[in-house]
Amino acid sequence: MSIAALFPGQGSQYAGMADPWEQHAQGRDVLEEASELIGSDLAGACRDDELLATTAFAQPALFACDVAAFRVLRSEGVHVRGAAGHSLGEYAALVAAGVLTFADAFGLVAERGAAMQAAANQLPGTMTALLGAGATDGAEIVALAAQGDVLTVANENGPKQVVLAGSVAAIERAEREAKARKVRAIRLNVAGAFHSPLMAPALERMRTALADVDLAEPTFPVVSNVTGEVIAQPEDLRDLLARHVVSPVRWERSMTTLDGLGIDTFVEAGPGDVLSKLVKRTVPDAFAVAVGNPDAAAGFARQHGEREA
Repeated sequence: MSIAALFPGQGSQYAGMADPWEQHAQGRDVLEEASELIGSDLAGACRDDELLATTAFAQPALFACDVAAFRVLRSEGVHVRGAAGHSLGEYAALVAAGVLTFADAFGLVAERGAAMQAAANQLPGTMTALLGAGATDGAEIVALAAQGDVLTVANENGPKQVVLAGSVAAIERAEREAKARKVRAIRLNVAGAFHSPLMAPALERMRTALADVDLAEPTFPVVSNVTGEVIAQPEDLRDLLARHVVSPVRWERSMTTLDGLGIDTFVEAGPGDVLSKLVKRTVPDAFAVAVGNPDAAAGFARQHGEREA
């Protein structure tokens, strides 16, 4: 058995998502550190739907919950052999692998959320999920619907799910084209066109934020969203984390890469169960489960943990 941890990103948040992790000492420690860093009660703020709807707050809040979930899993005896995080979740994967300290990553995530919110205000856009379309289908729809506007495949989530990002007009055309192909399109409730060229104003802010942060070599393989491959060199990771905001999330390729490393068990650490469901579509023979609270983490550990002597 070989376990990989998966960390969800923006879109998985829900009101009260931090509350379960306050019930476990390891999770509580993470949330208290996050509260100190923002100067207010993070768990309490996570009960506010309006705050969670903003990119600037949702990203650091989700990141803290992801790391809290991982620390609980680790304390219960779960030892992972690899990791990946979807979009924002990649920062939690890098903390889990020892590449970034929690404090440094929290600062980067807070800057990322603010920079992406500002970019969305400056260059408005939106996103839509296409259910029943893979990367090739998505690219065909983009080619037909762009018509000179910004439009791109932003998330390659699985064999039959992609997310498009772009200007509102281009997304509307893409949704009409999807309907004509009998592909279901679901408009996402997001602040902007993430992982598209409309996030360009956030790129230099992230390069500046990353310039002075120390990055270590990962203690286990971490797959990059930008490449869908394992990246081990800190300077390569620094560059990819900056490009992350304007590059597609190659999630399907990331899961295939982990599968190729011999990973057969995936545990989603953090709010929701989107990623564990996606695993089953890309790596159908693997076991995948989400742990959204300490009891679920302890249950997973009883079956899959490796207690150290």
